[in-house]
Amino acid sequence: MLETLSVIYCGPPPVPETVWASWNLDPALILAIAALAYATGRTRPGAATVAVLLVIFVSPLCALSAALFSARAVHHVLLLTVAAPFLAAALPRRRTGPATVHFAASTALLWAWHAPAAYDLALGNVAVYWAMQATLLVPAVLFWRSVLADDVPAAHSFLLVMAGYLQMALLGALLTFAPDPLYEIHQTAPFAWGIAPLADQQLAGLIMWVPAAIPYAVVGAIVARRAWMSARGAET
Repeated sequence: MLETLSVIYCGPPPVPETVWASWNLDPALILAIAALAYATGRTRPGAATVAVLLVIFVSPLCALSAALFSARAVHHVLLLTVAAPFLAAALPRRRTGPATVHFAASTALLWAWHAPAAYDLALGNVAVYWAMQATLLVPAVLFWRSVLADDVPAAHSFLLVMAGYLQMALLGALLTFAPDPLYEIHQTAPFAWGIAPLADQQLAGLIMWVPAAIPYAVVGAIVARRAWMSARGAET
C-alpha cells in the first residue's frame, strides 16, 4: 500500500500540516492547460473552464484527493458538472450525435470508474489515472453539448439534465449507505485528517448526492429560461 500511495498522481497524500504547500506544477499539465486557455480562454466559458481545471489539477485539491475520497468526490463533481459544461459552452453549440448515447456513455464510465478495482488501479497508476480523467471528461462534454445545443428542444434538454443528476445522486446514495469502506487506496490516509475511511466515503457520497445538484439546477434554469425566451419570441 505504501508503494502504491507514493505513485498516486499529485501524491503522496498530504497531511493537514503540508496540504497548502502541495501544489501540482507538472510541466506537461501546465502546458496542456495553457494550450486550452489559448484555444478557448478568450470566451467567458473557456476562461471558466481553465479556472476550474486549475483548481482540480493544480491546486492542493489534487493532492488532497489522493488522501480523502471525499476530496476525490469534489474533484469528480467539479470535472463533470462544472468544467465539462463550461467547456461545452465554449465550443460551437451543436449536437455531436444522439444525446442519449452521450448520456449513456457518460453514466456508464462514471459508474465503471467507481468500481473499487478500477478506482484503486487508476489512483495507483499515472497512465490509468489520466485514462480515467479523459474518459470521464470527454463523454461529459459531449453530453453537455447535447444539452446546450440550440437545435435540441428545451423539454428534451431538461430531461437530460434531470437524468444526469439522478444517476450521479444514485451513485452518491450507494456510496453513502455502503456498510463498509470500498476503496483500499483510501484505507489509511483519512486517519491523518481525523476521519475514518467509512465516514470519508459517506461524506463523498453526500457530496455527489446533495451539492452536485447545484450545477444541474443552474443548467436546468438556463434551459428553462431559453425555452421561455423562445416562447416569448414566438408570441411576438
